[in-house]
Amino acid sequence: MKIVRVYTGDDGASHFEDVEIELEDRGGTGRISAPWPAKGVLFREVDGDYALGFHNAPRRQFVINLTGSVDIEVGDGTVRRFGPGDILLAEDLTGQGHISRAVDGEPRTCLFVPLAGG
Repeated sequence: MKIVRVYTGDDGASHFEDVEIELEDRGGTGRISAPWPAKGVLFREVDGDYALGFHNAPRRQFVINLTGSVDIEVGDGTVRRFGPGDILLAEDLTGQGHISRAVDGEPRTCLFVPLAGG
């Protein structure tokens, strides 16, 4: 399963990394990853005019987009669009951070899953 990670590089800027989550084949029950220890789940809604300048992730967390889309921009100017079902692993806790913007005036819903540990 592919996800996208945003992290702080040695240059202090945020960057994207494509990450493959290993899944174990369990036969008729499908494929599943090893557990990721988490602290809970937060539910979020934002309006279609959502625009947040450079900011850091408040903690290591998965951001799972449910409805609508968001454009995330990292330090080198690269922008990626995340739509329903996309998963972002936010780990840019220091440095410049990233920008988040609504797409086409659409509201958006997502889940935050804060990860346990450092």
